[in-house]
Amino acid sequence: MSEKTLTRMDLSEAVFREVGLSRNDSSQLVENVLQYMSDALVRGEQVKISSFGTFSVRDKAARVGRNPKTGEEVPINPRRVLTFRPSHLMKDRVAAGNKR
Repeated sequence: MSEKTLTRMDLSEAVFREVGLSRNDSSQLVENVLQYMSDALVRGEQVKISSFGTFSVRDKAARVGRNPKTGEEVPINPRRVLTFRPSHLMKDRVAAGNKR
């Protein structure tokens, strides 16, 4: 498996090559899309991208955890966490890529 990471710059470069916008416009488009998605998640909305997956925010309740080293009980505060659920098409595509 490769260790390459897809970055914002890679996305804006792909928009530049595929769509034909200028590099600045491509970069701004990627930034705007990511900002729009982030803002929706902050408001607690789901972000569903067809054939890709769904990003959502879950509220986790307070609970008691344990320090694995000492066994001491430690309170874990309530928090919001970001989750991603890939679509079936994305799961299938990734699984097919593993067979190479």
